[in-house]
Amino acid sequence: MTGFYFEQTRDVLTVEGVDARKFLHSQLANDVSSLKIGESRYSLLLEPTGKITSLLRVRCESESKFVLDCDAGFGEISVARLLRFKIRIKCEISSEARGFVAVRGLSAIEFAEYLSHDSALSAWREKDFAVDFLASDFVAGKLRRGDEPDFEFARVQAKWPTMGVDMTSDSMPAETGLTDCAVSFTKGCYPGQELVERMDSRGATAPRQLRLIHADTGARAGEPVVLNGEDIGIYTSVCQEFALALIKRSADSRSIEIGA
Repeated sequence: MTGFYFEQTRDVLTVEGVDARKFLHSQLANDVSSLKIGESRYSLLLEPTGKITSLLRVRCESESKFVLDCDAGFGEISVARLLRFKIRIKCEISSEARGFVAVRGLSAIEFAEYLSHDSALSAWREKDFAVDFLASDFVAGKLRRGDEPDFEFARVQAKWPTMGVDMTSDSMPAETGLTDCAVSFTKGCYPGQELVERMDSRGATAPRQLRLIHADTGARAGEPVVLNGEDIGIYTSVCQEFALALIKRSADSRSIEIGA
């Protein structure tokens, strides 16, 4: 078995009340109204300017209870953002830090097996064969215990950004590569929608975009990506010979980009 598990802490928001679904649907960039009980999907939470507050995974626990998780350190920020728009809405919002277990490196068969557990949470994109569990619900079985480098290697290979690392409060959705799984272009209005829809309708490309590239030897996060003597972007995550980097729109990075 090539899979491994990695323990981590994530922030968890609970939104509960008769208006929970309606409220979240009005605030998040992805469709919440169609979520069935037990289903989850990712969504960006945006500022009215269209810049990113956080990336959340939204799970419908019941018709009146939704549990959302995000990268550690962004729970209270997300709560504060939601509360600014909670006017005459019947729901309560709370947050806490909780232990999670990320299961990665699975085969398609192993992924299907782990995802069949009632407590499993689908992670990243389906093609990444990634599953998360609350630490209290996880049984390791034959999986080996992984470490942070194992997890980071899987994350970089999956081109999955971390908030505060590969994207920040200054980032716009089009930069992140997440619009395919964390944004709906058919739902109703939400704060920040104007920027998202305007760029999509005009076919506009963000000034820079997150790419998976081959890293220069010794490259570090925060350093410039240099190609043929030209500064074409900035490294955000570096793992062995691979990296996530924000590449300028004007740059031709095809010679170093993976999957271009």
